[in-house]
Amino acid sequence: MDDHDSPPTPKGSLRKFLEQLSGAGKAIGVLTSGGDAQGMNAAVRAVVRMGIYVGAKVYFIYEGYQGMVDGGSNIVEADWESVSSILQVGGTIIGSARCKDFRSREGRLKAACNLVQLGITSLCVIGGDGSLTGAHIFQTEWSGLLGELARDGKITTEQVQKHGHLNVVGMVGSIDNDFCGTDMTIGTDSALHRIIEVVDAIMTTAQSHQRTFVLEVMGRHCGYLALVSALACGADWVFLPESPPEEGWQENMCVKLSENRARKKRLNIIIVAEGAIDTQNKPITSEQIKELVVTQLGYDTRVTILGHVQRGGTPSAFDRILASRMGVEAVVALLEASPETPACVVSLSGNQAVRLPLMECVQMTQEVQKAMDERRFKDAVQLRGRSFESNLNTYKRLAIKLPDSEIPNSNCNVGVVNVGAPAAGMNAAVRAAVRVGISEGHKMFAVYDGFEGFAKGQIKEIGWGDVGGWTGQGGSILGTKRTLPGKYLEDIAAQMRTHSINALLIIGGFETCDRIKQSASGTKRRVFIIETMGGFCGYLANMGGLAAGADAAYIFEEPFDIRDLQSNVEHLTEKMKTSIQRGLVLRNENCSENYTTDFIYQLYSEEGKGVFDCRKNVLGHMQQGGAPSPFDRNFGTKISARAMQWISSKLRESAGKGKKFLSDDSVCVLGISKRKLLFQPVAELKKQTDFEHRIPKEQWWLKLRPLMKILAKYKVSFEVSDASQLEPVQPRGPEEPAAI
Repeated sequence: MDDHDSPPTPKGSLRKFLEQLSGAGKAIGVLTSGGDAQGMNAAVRAVVRMGIYVGAKVYFIYEGYQGMVDGGSNIVEADWESVSSILQVGGTIIGSARCKDFRSREGRLKAACNLVQLGITSLCVIGGDGSLTGAHIFQTEWSGLLGELARDGKITTEQVQKHGHLNVVGMVGSIDNDFCGTDMTIGTDSALHRIIEVVDAIMTTAQSHQRTFVLEVMGRHCGYLALVSALACGADWVFLPESPPEEGWQENMCVKLSENRARKKRLNIIIVAEGAIDTQNKPITSEQIKELVVTQLGYDTRVTILGHVQRGGTPSAFDRILASRMGVEAVVALLEASPETPACVVSLSGNQAVRLPLMECVQMTQEVQKAMDERRFKDAVQLRGRSFESNLNTYKRLAIKLPDSEIPNSNCNVGVVNVGAPAAGMNAAVRAAVRVGISEGHKMFAVYDGFEGFAKGQIKEIGWGDVGGWTGQGGSILGTKRTLPGKYLEDIAAQMRTHSINALLIIGGFETCDRIKQSASGTKRRVFIIETMGGFCGYLANMGGLAAGADAAYIFEEPFDIRDLQSNVEHLTEKMKTSIQRGLVLRNENCSENYTTDFIYQLYSEEGKGVFDCRKNVLGHMQQGGAPSPFDRNFGTKISARAMQWISSKLRESAGKGKKFLSDDSVCVLGISKRKLLFQPVAELKKQTDFEHRIPKEQWWLKLRPLMKILAKYKVSFEVSDASQLEPVQPRGPEEPAAI
């Protein structure tokens, strides 16, 4: 752990970076505007705490731009405790409103006057493209607005000189994921959680009664929620604004539904984006689809319109981490900005935070709508980005099986096996592998019970319909064991010969904090000590700590001693003497042989006497259970589909070269590396792996570790951005992006 009393002395470029980060004398205003989105509060919290951390004043601007125009009690300085216990709260605690006044120059004059009086010249705007466009206009007009205010005697010449330029950084809060330039917007993942919860609940009742459900989700201009939820639940049909169905879709859809019923599928699900249209730009409504199914097929059909349910509820862990990272990066961008710096938006690319020119992103977003209006639907899909296009292609490939006569026979047999501990999303990955493999012309074989089952010959051909409905199921339907293949190699080789298996896809590993915090609400001060799984890998403890606002997270990758524990206890004790009621400490199960969960619990209990009491909880295997999240379903689906395409290309390359085809790049692991999906040869990964502890030698997420400490009020050094300069909006490249 870091020395928490004073930051370590930075060296070289990091020292320079930290010196530049001083926010002394700066005032930052933060507002949320437009529609609310889960995770906005996490972003507000990060902006406030990072701003205070670097010595700046941070002001809440209540009710969005309306509060900025009205001024007075709508603009209030925030302190550290203003944002305590808001991570898990949906919506936005500072309010959001559509504002007509700000659209006029007169309204912007009032807003500028209110900001100048408080010395606010840095603005962090969390909202959609309309809100960010407004911020850009405000920035470009700023000097003119101040000049006019000075002429009217509302501000002094000295104030004009002192506050002569406005810097703006945006974060996109929108459940629709409709903003070009970022892989995910704040709120999208949480909205997907709401949709999938409803779909999973519907599936049980619909299967009992052989029903067809038409589910309408949000997305007036963007079909992302509809598309990704269709992928996540294996929907029979999906309607999107960017990709209308071809002429004659009514008959094609009815044929597809009846074919599925003939295959004994008891449930049909059709997902409709609220802005769905046909090729003539005429709306396709959920009621219209229901009438069609009832009239043509006579099926018992129900419509469910989710509406604002998608905006509600607690934000997901993904949204909290995303918003926290974006908020910290936004403050750094504001502090690094010069008078010439254009407004930027903080975006996510793969697993990295990047800064992009705000107006380039807005213009590209508006180009999508223009393409749809002009019925250039292929262009609209491409403008949404490679991730959206890839999702659409994957959905089409997995949802509709071509007739056998149209699938070329590859004469290849491909096996699919699950190994290691069960993980949510495994079944979605198997489904994708089987269906993509069949569409590539391979014969697919399921291997049951891992390498042990492989050696015993527990292998069976698996068809398209056999994996229907697998995406939402937790655990591993094929069965999985931690057994390593070493002692079974000869038996496995014999089974591969017996079944003529040409390629093998291995899906596996190296082989709930909110409710806990909420349970303490209204009680006396309490600290929870939580043990997470993860073996020697501290990812769950670290990222769980970031998502839940933990005070400390002990992990194997960062050794700690009794002095660190003492420092943490003292730090928490001081915090608990203020208005803060709850503390949270996470411990990775193998972070230390001697500093056990019981030891840490007893230490905190003893030292906290008179200030707080303690509770402990070992989460255990509940972390592996339950239904997979939308992210896991979609990531499992996409990565597995991509893996099968790679296997197919390797099999085509080896065709006619005899039976043996083995080189370093024929045995690969597929995963995210920074911004891309990469196939990395196992031979190369060996060099980067700590085999004793079954973890990589370098963990990318350790860069985010100080972020959790900063937001918990520790003094630590933190180099925020890998590339802290403005990047151009990337054109569509040949590589598959890492986003879901």
